[in-house]
Amino acid sequence: MEAVTEGTRERRRAGRGAERSAKAPKAPQPRLPFAPVELATPEQIERIHQASLKVLEEIGIEVLHDGARVILKKEGAIVDEATQRVRFPRALVESKIGLAPKSFILHARNPENNVVIGENAVAFGSVASAPNVADRDGGRRPGNHKDYQNLLRLGQSLDAVHFWGGYPVEPADIHASVRHLDALYDMLTLSDKPIHAYSLGAERNLDAIELVRIARGVDDATLDREPSVFTIINSNSPLRLDIPMMEGIIRMAKRNQPVVLTPFTLAGAMAPVTVAGAIVEQNAEALAGLVFTQSVNPGAPFVYGAFTSNVDMKTGSPAFGTPEQMKSAIIGGQLARRYGVPYRTSNTCAANTIDAQAAYESVFSLWGAIMGGGNLIMHAAGWMEGGLHAGFEKMVIDADLIGMISEFLRPLSFSDDDLAFDAMKEVGPGGHFFGCEHTQSRYRNAFFSPMISDWRNYETWREAGSPTAYDKANRLYKERLAAFTPPPIDDAIRAELDAFVAKRKAEGGAPTDF
Repeated sequence: MEAVTEGTRERRRAGRGAERSAKAPKAPQPRLPFAPVELATPEQIERIHQASLKVLEEIGIEVLHDGARVILKKEGAIVDEATQRVRFPRALVESKIGLAPKSFILHARNPENNVVIGENAVAFGSVASAPNVADRDGGRRPGNHKDYQNLLRLGQSLDAVHFWGGYPVEPADIHASVRHLDALYDMLTLSDKPIHAYSLGAERNLDAIELVRIARGVDDATLDREPSVFTIINSNSPLRLDIPMMEGIIRMAKRNQPVVLTPFTLAGAMAPVTVAGAIVEQNAEALAGLVFTQSVNPGAPFVYGAFTSNVDMKTGSPAFGTPEQMKSAIIGGQLARRYGVPYRTSNTCAANTIDAQAAYESVFSLWGAIMGGGNLIMHAAGWMEGGLHAGFEKMVIDADLIGMISEFLRPLSFSDDDLAFDAMKEVGPGGHFFGCEHTQSRYRNAFFSPMISDWRNYETWREAGSPTAYDKANRLYKERLAAFTPPPIDDAIRAELDAFVAKRKAEGGAPTDF
């Protein structure tokens, strides 16, 4: 196996550059051309902030990780070891705000797929962590390795998917002790986009960091300077941080890898039923994560995460794409900007199949995320059934939505010729523009062309067999899988990945008693 020297790295980079030069230019990452919506007034945001500080100082957070409590106590937190309750003085919280960067680059194996996280940049990720998977042909089924790999292939083929937010579906037919090794290996070889690591014990975090380092062909010092793998930390709402999550913050923050603290606050269940109360709880838990991350490593990348929605009070089931979720998404963005950190939000729906509910709930979720100034948009493509299954057809449909949003976000730019005076002069009153030179020279790139929408007239549509959006998405995802070619990877890097995975499997992988 070729030793990983600086000369080797330069050859690898040169090879990747030659491969990229033969391809069509990549569309730039979307950016917001306008200021995010501010639903809450500055005075209301300050009231939420002050209420959150009161929760942290007077009620506190239950921190189950012994080492985390030691770190927080050294920083000035008040720790009750008998109850594992940690109270955060206001001065401690305020001292940590402003230490994390406002933005950072999340590095990919292919540098062309690096994404900016923060400021006005927007990045869309695939569905993640679904226990089941579905398509129209095979129906709903438990997550498995084959479908996991195919979802990776599909997401890699879609320009709208910028990063992996976790396993698109859980490959549950691989033993849990080694599942992360096979899953991350697939993610780093079937794709060359930025990835996520689950915080389910130190071993999984450390393995992920090393696999990403190998895949990028860099040394430890470079990886520590260049964020290359992120983790989602979900607080156990209400007001608890468990051992695996805190261990994940420690392992990732120490290596300067991004931590995305996301409370899972469903109003009426794990949070107060009012939007304001749910957001206060969300904010308190996120601030606790910010304080701990910056206590581990001041300046480590941190992303403020929001996942506040509501439940159907008749059934207790989570509801998504609701007005309450949109409000929460927008106010969450205001709070993230108040603390000067990037903002994570999501595209979600509770629909069980590809239907009108799946469409309108996803559109509402996406617009709440965009209007709220979301930077890292999780579950943007493929989320179904409240996250209980990943949909092949839904991933294609959501990619279409993301493409339309990305085109909408493209800044308006035009030349004098685009104002089309000569075209109007040529056509004159009562004519049409189909055949004029101005139209013909531009028609191929004049408009964004959705993959799914069918703009034929009714008669032509009937003659074609009356295809639905579900029909077209089913066909398109199969065509993409059939045409898939894995992104190139250096032979020496693949061999090093193989060796690391084999070694860790021989050692038993990771414990499963977390």
